[in-house]
Amino acid sequence: MRVVVLGAGLSGLAAACHLVGDGHDVTVLERDDVVGGRAGLLHLGDFRIDPGPVVMTMPELLHRPLRAAGVADPEAYAPMRRLDPAYRAVFDDGSELSVRADMADLREEVRRLSGPADAASFDRFLDWLEELHDVEFDTFIDRNIDSPLDLVRSPVTAARLLRLGGLGALGPKVASFFDDERLHKIFGFQSLYAGVAPASARAVFAVITYMDTVRGVFYPDGGMHAVPRAMARALDEAGVPVHLGVEAAEVLRRADGAVAGVRTADGERVAADAVVCTLDLPVAYDRLLPGVTAPRAARRGEFSPSAVVWHVGANGAPGPHLGHHNIHFGAEWDGAFEALIDRRELMPDPSRLVTVPSVTDPTAAPEGSSTLYVLEPVPHLGSRLDWSREAGPMRERLHAFLEAGGYPSDVVEERLVTPQDWADQGLHLGTPFALAHTFGQSGPFRPSNVDRRVPGLVFAGSGTTPGVGVPMVLVSGRLAAERVQDYAGAARPSRRPAGRPARMAR
Repeated sequence: MRVVVLGAGLSGLAAACHLVGDGHDVTVLERDDVVGGRAGLLHLGDFRIDPGPVVMTMPELLHRPLRAAGVADPEAYAPMRRLDPAYRAVFDDGSELSVRADMADLREEVRRLSGPADAASFDRFLDWLEELHDVEFDTFIDRNIDSPLDLVRSPVTAARLLRLGGLGALGPKVASFFDDERLHKIFGFQSLYAGVAPASARAVFAVITYMDTVRGVFYPDGGMHAVPRAMARALDEAGVPVHLGVEAAEVLRRADGAVAGVRTADGERVAADAVVCTLDLPVAYDRLLPGVTAPRAARRGEFSPSAVVWHVGANGAPGPHLGHHNIHFGAEWDGAFEALIDRRELMPDPSRLVTVPSVTDPTAAPEGSSTLYVLEPVPHLGSRLDWSREAGPMRERLHAFLEAGGYPSDVVEERLVTPQDWADQGLHLGTPFALAHTFGQSGPFRPSNVDRRVPGLVFAGSGTTPGVGVPMVLVSGRLAAERVQDYAGAARPSRRPAGRPARMAR
């Protein structure tokens, strides 16, 4: 089957790898001049920047598409090192916790910070995380789900999930293990990746804590862009063209509504029996599917908060107290999330992430300098904030924060990315985190990766199943390829002659 993949981000490249492994004839179209999507590459002077995701977990989920594309040794294509610590957590009272790679070392960190009672509870917490992952991943994340009925087809699994408290609130569940509120923060903040405050997120999202804490955080050699670059290399060696600088303008359909191909912004038509679309879901319907109404969740759903990211190249090497990933927790917690998510205001006492890749990788910055990635969660564009006015004060607050935290702050190069910039990149409401993972927008209730009105059209990426984050979008690529395979098996013979599809003339 001839398949066109729209977008050479993580989900699109993963889908293409699995599709070529299934024997399909694949072409990838990417509007930017580099692969990776949000995991692309940014150079500011001599500083190398990862402009999107900076936390890599579950590298085996990258190995799967590489193997599907014929790579015998995936680790050689994308070498990674496990970070130890995964995070340096800094609390409002000045105390710190290192999230160590070895669980015995992490238990001792918990003992040092919070005392023997919480250290004893740490083992029970790890057991709970392990069992939750074992119950949840294969059944609810790593497979296509067509309806809520799919969740009850394995009653034993569903019963285990309920017994583990997976559908209860995450914040109280974490608090049931630990007395120290600082531990509630470091083991519960991960729900914000899914766009939901810990107090209201379902406990199933502790699977992200499991990925971070138990399975570990990794750094690919050369930065996060090495991840899409590895898949693009595998596709190139498999003979799959990845056309850069080509923007899709419309998914073409036959008279019966089924996919016929893609029209590019230059007016060229590329024939296809199926299309995998990785654009942000509301944008995909608006731009590529005239006359097809987006699902209700994509039109009127609850979207995750956004983030301001300040990319900085600074004079001065990172000090020995800094980690690769540094999380600074404000004193406000539930109140800060209420402001951010419920009232769509700036957090009154923000928590922030500072990633300093030059701690691990000196090639990310010139000698004696540092590359920094400073992230603060902010409301999406559904708020009243005017980022043409807010950007300057935000930059000054972040600069003062770096100075106070002992980070290199003699700025040489910089770029501030606001929700408006994310929107300009084609992300609905200016959030890179897509639909929030509320109960009604997760699992079988999340917009499907197929639209029955357009046979042969399949979606991948953070807006569809299974959701947000590097592991999830890599899985989404495989699930999309599985949908294409199912469609190929069910589709009637093509009306067009067999053979390779029309190639892009470039």
